[in-house]
Amino acid sequence: MNDDVRNIVLGLTASGISGAAGWFVRTLLWRRQLRRKQTFFGLPGGSECLLVVNQDPSASGRSVSRYDTFALLELSALIKECGANADIVAHDAARQGFGTRTEFCVGGPASNHRTEAHLRALLPGVEVNTDYESVPDGGAFTIGGQTYRMDKGRVEYVLLARLTAPAGGRPVFLSSGQRGIANQAAIRHLTRHHARLARRHGLDGTFCLLLKVIGSDVYGPDMVELVADVTTAATADAAPPR
Repeated sequence: MNDDVRNIVLGLTASGISGAAGWFVRTLLWRRQLRRKQTFFGLPGGSECLLVVNQDPSASGRSVSRYDTFALLELSALIKECGANADIVAHDAARQGFGTRTEFCVGGPASNHRTEAHLRALLPGVEVNTDYESVPDGGAFTIGGQTYRMDKGRVEYVLLARLTAPAGGRPVFLSSGQRGIANQAAIRHLTRHHARLARRHGLDGTFCLLLKVIGSDVYGPDMVELVADVTTAATADAAPPR
């Protein structure tokens, strides 16, 4: 074997070893990222979770607004990535406690009775004005003495929370927005930035974030700003009326 052939063989061998090592490292990183995602969402492979569907308050029957439907589709893709399965349940038909299965609950308390129960039990420091039609503050959030009012199509607020029962178990993810498009914005924020949220709050941490959706009539659900981490105020007992 002359030098040229030897160099070619050595180069091919080195390339093969390098490629195999790169594939191995990428596979390890992918598996690690998947395990962290599964842990954060409480969705180990083959597990079951609950998708709680709200009802469009502006429509009759059991219809779901198009933006809430989009939010559910994004959650379905996430669940599939984790290798889990989803059970879709109407908001007024869900009959399970906390911690048994991961739960994704979409919609504010006016359209989702399960959200109303979660706010009362787990986020007692949050007040939501559910009278959307009759008062100027319809849909407004009040948290820690601060009120956040909706300016439809320009500024809308949504709560994005990861909650666990006092006894632990699987988490509840809550998207409670002033409009359906705000719910979709919160779910999109969750699916896109879950790794950052896990680093900041822990893989099993509890948090409640107040997000602001800007210019939804123009930009849809993509322009989202974090207003504040309101976990402390939201989980505190509401002040008694004077």
